Amino acid sequence: MDAATDVLRLAGVHKTYRLGTHGVRALQGVDLSLRRGEMLALTGPSGSGKSTLLHIAGLIDRADGGQVSLRGQNVAALTETQATLLRRDAIGFVFQGFNLVPVMTVWDNVDYALFIAGVPVSQRRQRVQAVLDAVGLAGHAAHRPDALSGGQRQRVAIARALVKRPALVIADEPTANLDSRTADQVLDLMHEQGRAHGAAFLIATHDDRLLGRCDRVLRLLDGCIQTECQPFPKRAVA
Repeated sequence: MDAATDVLRLAGVHKTYRLGTHGVRALQGVDLSLRRGEMLALTGPSGSGKSTLLHIAGLIDRADGGQVSLRGQNVAALTETQATLLRRDAIGFVFQGFNLVPVMTVWDNVDYALFIAGVPVSQRRQRVQAVLDAVGLAGHAAHRPDALSGGQRQRVAIARALVKRPALVIADEPTANLDSRTADQVLDLMHEQGRAHGAAFLIATHDDRLLGRCDRVLRLLDGCIQTECQPFPKRAVA
């Protein structure tokens, strides 16, 4: 891949955690690149390093060695404040547990990401309305998360991630605990909205349904990328 077109690029990334007197090498020289509009699935057993890789790619944690670049910026050269602002502006997160604020309405959960970023109220209204229309939840804007189904809550989480128009979306098991029909709807939405806004998706998953819908699949084992797998055949379009 051309580095100039990469949203995210990791080169020789290492990460070790200390557990008492022992060191656990979570990542051992990981190379990874991700382009605009691409969906990349990250798979592997528990303890393989997926969460660590997501945290480093999402600027939640820092690598011990190697290089991490987001939108062409070398993350290691950023101060903590600069890294926080870059994460706020350039990255959206979709979590398995949704992480919605229970006392906020659907509208307020989505709007909050723009409020934190300092987007003017008039722009916020337009963008929240547009993304809720896109995810099919405009009619539920005044509802709170506990009044929604699991699939609806996941769509709110995707709307919240995309309303910022991020360069990168980090998704951790986004289809876990969803039935097949709802999982397909969520994946369709991620594809449509990701491609529409040019966002790249880095997705950690054990879900074969999701693996078959991604552009590439990488497998982690003991902190190393084992193989660049071929994705399963994509579902036929009627």
